[in-house]
Amino acid sequence: MTLSFRDLKALGPSLRAEAARILRDALAHLPSAYGAPGAAEAEVAGRCSEDDWLGVAALRDGALVGWIGAIKTYDAGWEIHPLVVAPSHQHRGVGSALLAHLEARARGDGVLTLFLGSDDDYGGTNLFGQPLFPDVLAHAATVEATLRGHALTFYRKHGYRIVGLLPDVNGVGRPDILMAKSLASVR
Repeated sequence: MTLSFRDLKALGPSLRAEAARILRDALAHLPSAYGAPGAAEAEVAGRCSEDDWLGVAALRDGALVGWIGAIKTYDAGWEIHPLVVAPSHQHRGVGSALLAHLEARARGDGVLTLFLGSDDDYGGTNLFGQPLFPDVLAHAATVEATLRGHALTFYRKHGYRIVGLLPDVNGVGRPDILMAKSLASVR
C-alpha cells in the first residue's frame, strides 16, 4: 500500500480531528505533550490558520497515518514542526516518506536549510538532567540517545546534525537539541 500526500490545511474536519489524535498519541510519552483536553485540536487549528506554516498529511487507503509541518521562519530556512506518525504505523517508513516529501518541497521553494528542535524533557538522551552551562557546545558534541524512540536517532539517520543546544528551556536539565540539514547542492 502506497502513501499519498495532501495539504493538511485542505483536509476536512474529520481528518483534522484525526491529525490532532495522531499528534496526541504519537507524543504521549512526552510530559509536555498535548494531553490536556483540546490541546492537540488547538495546535492543529492554530497551525492551519498560520500563513507561514505548511502541513503535509500522509494517507494510506484514505486514512491519515501521519503528518509533518514546517514553519517558514527564514527566506531560505524552514523549521520542521511537528513530524508525527500514528503509533500503529511507526517504523514502517511513514516518517521517512513525510520527511523526504517535505525536503523535496523545500528544495523546490529554494530552501537551503531545514532545522528542528528535538526536546529532551523525558530522559531520552544522555543530556537529560545534566548541567550544560558554561560549555554548552562541548556537550553538543557528546549527545547520544539513551532511549529507543528519541527523535535524535531518526533525524541523524536522515542526515540532520546537531547544531546547538538550548539548556534548561523545558525546565532544569531538560534541553532542546537543535538539529539542521543542508538542502543546498554541494558547493
